[in-house]
Amino acid sequence: MKNMKNLISFWKSPLRRNQALLGYLFVSPWILGFLLFGLFPIIMSLYYSLCQYDVLRIPRFIGMKNYHELIMKDPYFWKSIWNTMFYTFFRTPLAIIGSLLLAVLVNNAVRGIRFFRTIYFIPSIITGVVLSSIWLWMLNPQFGLINTLLAFFGIQGPLWLQSPEWSKPSIILMSLWSIGGGRMLVFLAALQGIPQQMYEVVDLDGGGWWNKFRHVTIPMVSPVIFLWIVLEVIFSFQVFTEAYVMTKGGPLNSTMFYNLYLYYKAFDDFSMGYACALAWLLLVFILIVTLIQFKIGQKLVYYEGEKS
Repeated sequence: MKNMKNLISFWKSPLRRNQALLGYLFVSPWILGFLLFGLFPIIMSLYYSLCQYDVLRIPRFIGMKNYHELIMKDPYFWKSIWNTMFYTFFRTPLAIIGSLLLAVLVNNAVRGIRFFRTIYFIPSIITGVVLSSIWLWMLNPQFGLINTLLAFFGIQGPLWLQSPEWSKPSIILMSLWSIGGGRMLVFLAALQGIPQQMYEVVDLDGGGWWNKFRHVTIPMVSPVIFLWIVLEVIFSFQVFTEAYVMTKGGPLNSTMFYNLYLYYKAFDDFSMGYACALAWLLLVFILIVTLIQFKIGQKLVYYEGEKS
């Protein structure tokens, strides 16, 4: 009742009312953009996922048939899930551990450290199609740079992207190109926020670098590690560009990732309803995984100043 009276008195004031209207006027372009290009497409994609829709004809409502066919009859659906899970399971820890170790390395106060930080960061600027094209050449089994270097040491290099066994590891290897990018900088900022007194306590107890890393560094940056685990799992579930440019999902569908399969169903087969169902299943799956991560993170992540 009190809040209602405050609201009525607020709108009775001409100055406050004009200020509020002016504020709504300024944010209206964003609100309209969100409603037209955000919320409306989301709602329509949910409706289309319940329809047989090929763009050229009017959507025909078929209920849960698309979801039933995906789960019960589509072998490529499960293949794409397996490929995506494999990529996520190996790529996420390697990327986070690599960025953390690199941040620890460049956190040392040595001469020229700013130069090395810049050098490690520069490769992450190259992304998308350009990066995929570069690695497509580097992983060429005949004249690629990697196999050439391996041959120099007398090692027979694999077929990489042309082999079903090596295609996913090849793309995972390529994803580690960016360990010196944004993740490293965020970890570096977290490391520089750790009080030096905590390391000095470990020194007084006779602990070495491993004890410092395990008992001080890891707990103090655990919120940042948790953040990147959540983000990198979401990013990994949405892998697309690398596979589309480098393999088109082959060989033998070994790199047919979930988003790539969704793209083919939408823009090659024009099964828009089917593709929308794929998109919504991906959303639900990512949401479930994220909630599980937050549940686990409550027990494993240490927040400074938190009451025990």
